[in-house]
Amino acid sequence: MNKPVIIIGIGEIGGVFARGLLRSGYPVIPVNRNDDINKIAEQMPDPEAVLLTVAENDLHSALESIPQVWRDRICLVQNELLPRDWEKHGLNTPTVISVWFEKKPGMDAKPLVASPVYGPHADLLCQALDALLIPVEKLDSADRLLFELVRKNLYILTTNIAGLVAGGNVSELWQNHRTLAIEVAEDVLALQAWLTAETLDSKALIAAMLVAFEGDPEHGCTGRSAPARLQRALQIADEADLDVPTLHRIQAEQ
Repeated sequence: MNKPVIIIGIGEIGGVFARGLLRSGYPVIPVNRNDDINKIAEQMPDPEAVLLTVAENDLHSALESIPQVWRDRICLVQNELLPRDWEKHGLNTPTVISVWFEKKPGMDAKPLVASPVYGPHADLLCQALDALLIPVEKLDSADRLLFELVRKNLYILTTNIAGLVAGGNVSELWQNHRTLAIEVAEDVLALQAWLTAETLDSKALIAAMLVAFEGDPEHGCTGRSAPARLQRALQIADEADLDVPTLHRIQAEQ
């Protein structure tokens, strides 16, 4: 029998991976918010992998609580993720997947594009998603992973923040409010460049974002988290002393 996989945070996305892993023959052990994680680690010190599928706001507190025996088998499944997020916790080579499928209560997972994954346990995550017929792509380098993480951040932040003004879906945003979308994207990419300390290929990233637009043209631009994402983006801009005029204008209009 395969060794079990620990999943920390069994929400909608965690549940998808749990189902795929079970179909692939891996026992799944959930860790919920009120569970004693250290006690579970004592009982299960050698799992196949440990998936962290908590919400973005819970990421750093969850990483701080990871038992030492699990740290070399962490798989990160979060939005708004960049290398600095795991490096600050001393994790050098986690497995990271950029999830490009939507999962809401009562509905099946809805892929937009293939979900790229990179790291020591990439094959495991590919196997789990393949079992559910969810498109997944195994990446061959950390550079490609960085591009994909920035691409996902660009998609989320551009659609959420521009959507505060334009509303509607991503197709309507691009067709009817293209100038706004590009201006927001440029501000977002300035933040991403500062956060990654890298020179980013803005043209390629925007083109990749548009591929995701085409994957689900009716995907809504905003959600409940959109105002908070705008606020976080402005806090980063202040910290970096970056000029993000479109983001400030949208904030002033809210």
